[in-house]
Amino acid sequence: MGAVRRLREPRPASIADGDLVARVRDGDRWAEDALYRRHARPVASVVARLLGTRQDVEDVVHDAFLSAFEQIDRLRDPDKFGRWLMRIAVTQVRRSLRRKRLRRALGLLPSGDDLALERLASTRAGPDVQAELAVVDGILRRLPADQRIAWMLRYVEGHRLEDVAELCGCSLATAKRRIARARSTMDQVIGVRLDEEEAT
Repeated sequence: MGAVRRLREPRPASIADGDLVARVRDGDRWAEDALYRRHARPVASVVARLLGTRQDVEDVVHDAFLSAFEQIDRLRDPDKFGRWLMRIAVTQVRRSLRRKRLRRALGLLPSGDDLALERLASTRAGPDVQAELAVVDGILRRLPADQRIAWMLRYVEGHRLEDVAELCGCSLATAKRRIARARSTMDQVIGVRLDEEEAT
């Protein structure tokens, strides 16, 4: 019977998110699976870049979907499930970064990130660009989670400021402040590095 039911189900791509959400609210596990298959890959891609490591991506994505399905009745606009899910994922990233920072401070984690911007750059990027990205990676690892996420969403993911605020669950002014602080830290560190290079 299960196989017959699956054959009768419409193709997930032909069903809007809002309709799938309505079915999830009615307890339809097939609709949950359809939403997962539709959104898992783009969410995982963003999560990987925000975290800077492959290690915790699967856990963060799993927790984000679990939280979304547990809170599905709170979603006001079912057609915006993907955006709502991304906001939940960003919250999970923030928690993961804070835990990772604590574990690293206690010496329980290595300092390297295997999805650093330097490694994600195009293979055509020259050595100067690679070196600059390595510096940016070092700064990002030291930034508070909120500043790192806001900066990454703005300048790596390319989101508008309003979208950064929405995804971070904060006001527009707060999002701007976090990005400005991250940029200020980068300017200071890069400025010091440039001064050191000129002095040698």
